[in-house]
Amino acid sequence: MVLVPQESTRMFGLDFIKPKSLGPQRIVKRQILKRKETMKIVDYIDDRLITFLDVESRDEAIDSLIDTVHKLGILPNKEIFRSAVLHREQIVSTGIGMGIAIPHAKLAELDDFFIVIGIQRKKGIEWNALDKAPVRLIFLIGGPDHRQSEYLQILSRLTMAIKDVERRKEILKAETPQEVLALFETLT
Repeated sequence: MVLVPQESTRMFGLDFIKPKSLGPQRIVKRQILKRKETMKIVDYIDDRLITFLDVESRDEAIDSLIDTVHKLGILPNKEIFRSAVLHREQIVSTGIGMGIAIPHAKLAELDDFFIVIGIQRKKGIEWNALDKAPVRLIFLIGGPDHRQSEYLQILSRLTMAIKDVERRKEILKAETPQEVLALFETLT
């Protein structure tokens, strides 16, 4: 095993270690690209984390989704997670438009990422979305705070999946969590 000299760089409040030579950097880049190619959004979705909502407000929707994941034992402290999600909402709304919101939080005590899907059955929820449209599809993401690149991959894949108008319509028409899950299983 060959040790490569490294130097530390600080960017966006995070420490990065980068090799000084180009050889290992190319290897690392190939490994990251390989992970991106094999990652599937369905790996972070479980049919037990898909719920149909009938709520009046953003906070009720967030609470319902947090309760769903907490009941499965994935979320050790729902109050801390809720505070982190609501804090993020205060910074800028996670209502991205098209009737979609992606509230999220990363915490040190979380072991892995998860996505909870909430489908608002009746009228949409006021979310202060970018396009001012009411929200009917909510994708709550949680995960460990030290895996930023994986989080960005999840967010990117999820965003690409829900940009598809037909997929959004099918999600809204779904009658069961299994039907919703099947719409994500077809993605590569």
